[in-house]
Amino acid sequence: MPTANEPANTAGPAIILVEPQLGENIGMVARAMANFGLSELRLVNPRDGWPSEKARAAASRADHVIDATKVFDDLASAVADLNFVFATTARERDGFKPVRGPVEAGRALRAYDQAGLRTGILFGRERFGLYNDEVGLADEIVTFPVDPSFSSLNIAQAVLLMSYEWMKSGLAEETATNFSGPELVPATKEQLHSLFAYLEGALEARGYFRPEEKKPKMVDNLRAVLTRAGFAEPELKVLRGIISSLDRFSPAMPRGDGSPGDDPRRLPAARGRAADKES
Repeated sequence: MPTANEPANTAGPAIILVEPQLGENIGMVARAMANFGLSELRLVNPRDGWPSEKARAAASRADHVIDATKVFDDLASAVADLNFVFATTARERDGFKPVRGPVEAGRALRAYDQAGLRTGILFGRERFGLYNDEVGLADEIVTFPVDPSFSSLNIAQAVLLMSYEWMKSGLAEETATNFSGPELVPATKEQLHSLFAYLEGALEARGYFRPEEKKPKMVDNLRAVLTRAGFAEPELKVLRGIISSLDRFSPAMPRGDGSPGDDPRRLPAARGRAADKES
């Protein structure tokens, strides 16, 4: 059984690029495939030939995909050994082929794969996609729910979307992630009350509660804000440390305008330096 963040199967569909033009695009496709556990890349008449150093550089260490890439003279040969093929397109096509979105297509590919069938996904040319007769070699169509006024996707983007849906369809939990944040324990009421008392004392020393008759309401507002924040224990410690570092004054040392000269603890040293200069 797969774990929450482990795909059930990583064999996956073959990614078939029809007459790709740029080696860089092929490399980015290989990288997208490797991100989501796919490794079988097939090229039909790549314009700049194969192998391609530009593709390898753009693959960003997805060398296992680049090294295993197969090249075909025509699309019919590229899909000959496959049992089921999706064709990707942004345009409505004539005919009676079923049309699926990427989520449904990913689940279908997973089901076929688990049944032992070999599958593939066709991606067309960078400029204008697939011809109708090429779409005709596929069993079904997959299209992306994009803005109709700007529906063209970069070929690597399209491969990335389908590769992601493939991997997601094999996760035990679709909401799973590879890592998670720390589990924070909420602060206790006692800890919150202690912080309130400490903060109130620090603010009182700075003369914050002015006028005096408004102090009860101001204290209530502060308590409401800190309670609503829902602090965890570590966060409460950080906040208390911040308050402590700012609390330079005691009840006997009211606040001034914030300048160093307003801190009575610094006055003797400051006066001493002034006297030294005068002498």
